[in-house]
Amino acid sequence: MKKLLLVVSHGLMLVVGFAAGIYALPILIAPPPPSPADVQAQAAAARFTGTFRRDLKDSDALHWGEGTLSVSNERIGLAGEIAPGPDYRLYLSPQFVETEADFKRLKHTMVQVGEVKTFKNFIVAVPPSIDVGAYRTAIVWCETFGEFISAARYQEGEAHGRQ
Repeated sequence: MKKLLLVVSHGLMLVVGFAAGIYALPILIAPPPPSPADVQAQAAAARFTGTFRRDLKDSDALHWGEGTLSVSNERIGLAGEIAPGPDYRLYLSPQFVETEADFKRLKHTMVQVGEVKTFKNFIVAVPPSIDVGAYRTAIVWCETFGEFISAARYQEGEAHGRQ
């Protein structure tokens, strides 16, 4: 019985340690966030703005974002925070999405802008081939685990054209 208890307790600690490592590693290897001046300059150049909110349907204690999104033709920035995690990507969608199921259902209509590598403020370069005006919503998605993190609508309505 004592050996079984030791095996179970050590196994449980291994699982807890692994989970903590998955959570902590992106924080430890994240590059420095953009400076407040860079974020303000991005906001000043924005064509559109939106808001990441914690209260979306599939946001929870480990998957959330909050702050002001600024969208220009060249860059998309966040003055705020997103929950730390691995392999985050920024997508643009013609429709507002706030659930994992909707993201997966509509992913074929979206465009991936790039990687999000910082968790307090970020700025992601927009490739020249993407017309941000053809989309309505920015979404942060965890590619590795298929998790919805957050979304911000930056234009009303539904976009009909895409690249």
